Amino acid sequence: MIDRETVKNVAKLARLGLSEEEIGTLGNQLSVILEHIHILQEADVSGVSPTAHASRLTNVMRPDIPRPSYPPEVLLANAPDQEENCLKVNAVLEGM
Repeated sequence: MIDRETVKNVAKLARLGLSEEEIGTLGNQLSVILEHIHILQEADVSGVSPTAHASRLTNVMRPDIPRPSYPPEVLLANAPDQEENCLKVNAVLEGM
């Protein structure tokens, strides 16, 4: 069983404000979690390779093949204001 001081310390590290009732509840819950972890530690995993993901897929993305871009006229067709094939916007840093 995890004592109240340990729960308070963990709550402080996690920056959690806990009531006295929550400290008791969390202590019981953490104790149960640690019991389950202890059971899992007893499992023989000597033949199991370490994994970082449950799926064995390595890469599901398409190849990165360069393609020609759209012409500027098409990209700027709906632009409210443009200048020299560029989108024209108000300065963002005005007034600073």
